[in-house]
Order: sequence, then structure tokens, then C-alpha cells
Amino acid sequence: MKFLIFAFFGGVHLLSLCSGKAICKNGISKRTFEEIKEEIASCGDVAKAIINLAVYGKAQNRSYERLALLVDTVGPRLSGSKNLEKAIQIMYQNLQQDGLEKVHLEPVRIPHWERGEESAVMLEPRIHKIAILGLGSSIGTPPEGITAEVLVVTSFDELQRRASEARGKIVVYNQPYINYSRTVQYRTQGAVEAAKVGALASLIRSVASFSIYSPHTGIQEYQDGVPKIPTACITVEDAEMMSRMASHGIKIVIQLKMGAKTYPDTDSFNTVAEITGSKYPEQVDPFGLSVFICTSNRGACPQAAVCTSLISSISTLRPTAGLQVVLVSGHLDSWDVGQGAMDDGGGAFISWEALSLIKDLGLRPKRTLRLVLWTAEEQGGVGAFQYYQLHKVNISNYSLVMESDAGTFLPTGLQFTGSEKARAIMEEVMSLLQPLNITQVLSHGEGTDINFWIQAGVPGASLLDDLYKYFFFHHSHGDTMTVMDPKQMNVAAAVWAVVSYVVADMEEMLPRS
Repeated sequence: MKFLIFAFFGGVHLLSLCSGKAICKNGISKRTFEEIKEEIASCGDVAKAIINLAVYGKAQNRSYERLALLVDTVGPRLSGSKNLEKAIQIMYQNLQQDGLEKVHLEPVRIPHWERGEESAVMLEPRIHKIAILGLGSSIGTPPEGITAEVLVVTSFDELQRRASEARGKIVVYNQPYINYSRTVQYRTQGAVEAAKVGALASLIRSVASFSIYSPHTGIQEYQDGVPKIPTACITVEDAEMMSRMASHGIKIVIQLKMGAKTYPDTDSFNTVAEITGSKYPEQVDPFGLSVFICTSNRGACPQAAVCTSLISSISTLRPTAGLQVVLVSGHLDSWDVGQGAMDDGGGAFISWEALSLIKDLGLRPKRTLRLVLWTAEEQGGVGAFQYYQLHKVNISNYSLVMESDAGTFLPTGLQFTGSEKARAIMEEVMSLLQPLNITQVLSHGEGTDINFWIQAGVPGASLLDDLYKYFFFHHSHGDTMTVMDPKQMNVAAAVWAVVSYVVADMEEMLPRS
């Protein structure tokens, strides 16, 4: 049955265990930095309790076991897929059963692309089956495929120098891996640059720091006014092999077949749960309602028009009085290969675990801790952008936005973007994690799903961990539970819980620029 539920929630507010003194008058802070340091230091025992529960106590390995159950039974969760919607419904039930508050689903519209059947075969100088993964939003080939000679280049500059050779060919990029942020431009822009010089298709060396003959997928972007051509990633090994052949003047011919299709955008949800704040809880909500829940299954929902109208109305409403929020998040969607365990099942589940740990200890911070499990992050933060549009009316009441989307290997610190005063406070917060020897505060706290808030001035934080192995498995068939380590997830969850709780329980919000 498809229906909408509007529900009211109450709750008993537990006393904070590390409350600082309110030293304010007429809403203007009179607190010195030393007083703020004392307040944070008073949370030392709470931080130790969280660490003990997560790393050594009854909650150890819980986030790992929860994640394994979901990804083993549901599998990968591509935007627009039935697997993703199944995972969302399971998480909605899980969060309710965990005893979190205001568990609800917020409707969004997300892309729906499917790769279909795909193959690539080198016909000359020998027969060789090439492993490929089509890139997100790529068009398909004609049913008979595209058979053409190959032009191998190592950079966009080389492609421009050899533009006269590219027309009617398949461009193969064998760009060296420098780092992800610099090398990923070939995946996102490779098809456009190849199409500009008349290529029929493009094949991109996977953006991977290490390979055991495994292609990596990801999103790519077409450009208005430029012909759309099929595009896929190939393995590092095949890209290097063809580069060596081309250096000897050997003619290479490939037959490429891709059944990729893009369908109309479809209905989905961001998944939300909270621990309501004890001092700055939600006082007034749109229509006098505490939460909007849609439990519609995807597809022909008779209430779809109501959802759309409601979202449009909410986005223009006045700010919610009294509400202050620390947002903790990860994305629930993944690519359609592997299990999406590392990217970003781990980040989503340590974010859930952070709230679980705080709840299990009977803690209730002054401001609301809000968990958001984003949808369609891999397509460019689609669900997160719609959340921002819906909630930005309350932007002044967000103290910190946090996102874990770079793996949950052993944490090494916290990446942070904010004012210098806020950074100094975060350094004090991280000092509470000295028992785990994880105290660094570095720059660049941005993340795909929280960038909208950061760009608008809200302080943002991302988990920093050991990324040595991350790009071995990123967006590939290798992203499975085998990559995950329960002990490392325990530590990551402890860091996430301590930071989110302490910032949420401080007497004042983090200062902005």
C-alpha cells in the first residue's frame, strides 16, 4: 500500500554529561577561548566512554556486521535501481528498530541509467577480449557495435596535437595516474574531448593507483553542443599494452558494443534519523508537523503529485524556530559493480553507528544530531542538492556538516573547512581522541554531499583515513566486504561519534567567517 504519514514525535531529554557554562548575554558570546577549551576538556570522560563502547565494548564490530548483512543480501545500489530502493526501505526499518527518532524518508528525483550488455574485442593485431565498464550516463553503441581503428594518447594535450588523426577512430587514453583529483578529469571529460576531434568512441584507462586487470567505472559528463559518443573505462593493463603497440606503429582495431540507456528520472529518497537536541530542539515545523514520511514504493504512486507539491511548498517556508543541527552523513547508493561496501557503505554505516553509540550511552546533546543517508551521490550529489534546497532556509542553524565518503580504513584525522576560530575549536575536540592517537585536523573538509553547505559558509568535516588501498578497489568489482576491516570500522565510528557529539553538545555553535 502506498501512503503518506505525517507524525508527531515527543521524547524525554536526557541531561548532557559534559555541559559547559552558558556565558552569553543578549545572544552575544562573552566566552573566551580558554573557557571553550575547558568546556571541551570536560567531555573527556564521555569521549572515553564512546571509544570504549565502540572499540572494546559490546558495540565493537557492530557497524561491520550491519553493513555486511545489507550489502551481502542487497548487493550494489545504482541510482534508479530496484536494489537501491530495497536498501532504502531496509535502512528505514533498521533505523526505526534501532530506536532513533524522527526516522523518515525525504522524496527526491534521481537519474536512472543502466549499462546493459557491453563488450570490447581487439580484432587487430590479434584477437583479445578487453574488460570494460561503461561510464555513467554514457550512450550505447548501435546494436552492431562500433568497429574502428584506435588512436592512443596519454593526455588531452597530445589529443589536440594529433586531432587530425582522431576522426573516425576510437580514442584510447593511457594517462598516467598522478592522484585521483587530477587524473579523474580523463574519466569525466574524456568522451567530450574525443568527440570534439571527431572520434567515434572513447576508452579511458581506469583511474586506479593499482590494478589486477579490473576496470573502474564512474560518472562522466557530456557537454551541450558536443556530439555524445559511447565511453567506457578499460584496465590499466590493456591501456598500457595498446600504448606499447602504438609506439611501435602497430595498427589496433577494436569492436565496441554497449547497450547503455538513460531513462527518465525516477523517485527515490534520502533516509533521515535523529537524536533530538535537549536545548535546541525543533520547535516549529512546516504545517505544524514534526516529520514527513513517504513509504511509497517506486513507480506508479498515486501520491506522487502530492509529494512534488509538498516539497515545492516546504522549500519556501520560513526558518524553523529553535532548531540547531549537527549533520552526520554518508551515501547509500553505489555503482552497479561489486557491493558498494567501501564506497560508501562504510561511511553510511559508521554515520548510523555514531548515533547508535550516543543513544546506547543515554546521551542527548544540546542540539539535534541528524543522520542523513544520501541517494544518487555517485551521479553528482543529486539527492544532497535537493536536501539542501529543501533545508537551506535553516542554514544559520547548522553548526557542522559531516560526511564520510573516502573509505573507513584506519582513520588518521579529520579534514575540516571553516573559520580559523572554528578550526581552533575542532583541534580541541580532536584532542579528546588522544586515546586512539587520532588528533590531526587538516584542511579540505569538503565532500560531494556537503559542499552545498560549505560553499554557503557552514563549517564542514570529512573523515580522513589511510587511503593507500582505496583506489585499488574504487568503483570496481573489487569493492566488496572483503575490503572492509571490522576493527578499523570500530575506530572510524568512535572518531565520528566523538566529534559529532561534542560539537552538538557545546554551548555555542561553531563560529563562521
